[in-house]
Amino acid sequence: MTKSAMITLCGRPNVGKSTLANTLAGEKIAIVSDKPQTTRNRICAITTRGETQYVFLDTPGFHKPRNRLGDYMVNLVKESVADVDCVLLLVEPVAAVGPQEEAILERLRQTRVPTLLLINKIDTVEKPRLLEVMALYAAAFDFAAILPLSAKTGEGVDELFAELEKYAEQGPHLFPEDAVTDQPERQICAELLREKLLLCLDKEVPHGAAVELTRFSERDSGVIDVEATIFCEKESHKGIIIGKKGAMLKKIGELARADMETFMGTKVYLQTWVKVKENWRDSVSQLRNLGFGG
Repeated sequence: MTKSAMITLCGRPNVGKSTLANTLAGEKIAIVSDKPQTTRNRICAITTRGETQYVFLDTPGFHKPRNRLGDYMVNLVKESVADVDCVLLLVEPVAAVGPQEEAILERLRQTRVPTLLLINKIDTVEKPRLLEVMALYAAAFDFAAILPLSAKTGEGVDELFAELEKYAEQGPHLFPEDAVTDQPERQICAELLREKLLLCLDKEVPHGAAVELTRFSERDSGVIDVEATIFCEKESHKGIIIGKKGAMLKKIGELARADMETFMGTKVYLQTWVKVKENWRDSVSQLRNLGFGG
């Protein structure tokens, strides 16, 4: 008898939500970076185990917004913790409830959705230290369960699925059994390119960049043609992204193309351009054009 569960994954920026989403899906469907606020949209990670299908909503990191894009990301988190079967709050193995966590917990008190606390990155600390973290959070909120795990190594993931089985409801699956995400292929390819911007560039430059695919088509031979425009906020940023004699843009493109080919399972021909759109993160119309609610 088939069952399904809709589950929201939330937490502060850079806590490992996208890494966990990829681990749960069994495939890379969300970009990963050591820079905060990497995820900008809600990404759906899907996995079917036996008769139960789990649909995980990977949300942007909860932070204090500094522009309209930040407002959009934070509102997305607030909306995503309501009308689901369960919420997973991912935290660092640190014995302190930070302002981001407290803000999320306050929202969860209002929604009253069953919430599991996941203490991530347990591969980086001694196990006895976890007891203090668990006790602190248990005193701060009435969690349905507190589970230590490592999104990176997969330790504790089987225990997580065993706990989540309790929240699955009888009914048809929401997606085909072999589905791993609801993201279109072109959207994932655009995100893979943005991931390489985050990887290769420093400071504010990558956060002021957005990617739009202007072409995504397949030849008879199976080769995928991808044309992408990278938007940045300043002329100086454009020069940094392109680099001396185009070296940086070439490096970014080569890394992105390799990941696209792995994901698509075929050869990809990628062309990229860089254009300036000043203050696009504070423009409602520009945000909508780039796929954000604004």
